Amino acid sequence: MTLEQTLVNELLSRHITITAAESLTAGEFQSTLGNVPGVSEVFEGGFVTYSNKVKEQLLHIPSDVIDENGVVSKPTAIWMANQARSIMNKDLAVSFTGVAGPDTLEGNPAGTVWIGVAYGTQQTYAKKFQFKGERNEIRHASVNAGLQMALDMIHK
Repeated sequence: MTLEQTLVNELLSRHITITAAESLTAGEFQSTLGNVPGVSEVFEGGFVTYSNKVKEQLLHIPSDVIDENGVVSKPTAIWMANQARSIMNKDLAVSFTGVAGPDTLEGNPAGTVWIGVAYGTQQTYAKKFQFKGERNEIRHASVNAGLQMALDMIHK
């Protein structure tokens, strides 16, 4: 069974709804969830917020959060997860922000990724990763890490 099948099965059995806010992964996390039959019972949609402007417009992240911390940061990942969960009124939200490459962003090398998870009454947290590989390998590794973080969070 794939990681996404395992996550979706857990979400379905526990009646936990999920959403996401994606930047560098550009919707790949949500698309991966969509590969699993029955996911529509727990996943209705989410956000792809590639630019800072769209993060502000769709997720209502204050511009000073990004200006002060950078887009590739723990605070931005936490804001993205919290806002996605709140706006979509879901139980669980996963966020992705980082550098897929090939160039650096805000002094962060390609492969630098922050993934945030907001769930229920638990405190939202974000974890930093440094993935290796080409652009799409970094994006794919980010999605897998997000799937695992979501699974770990609901098992707490």
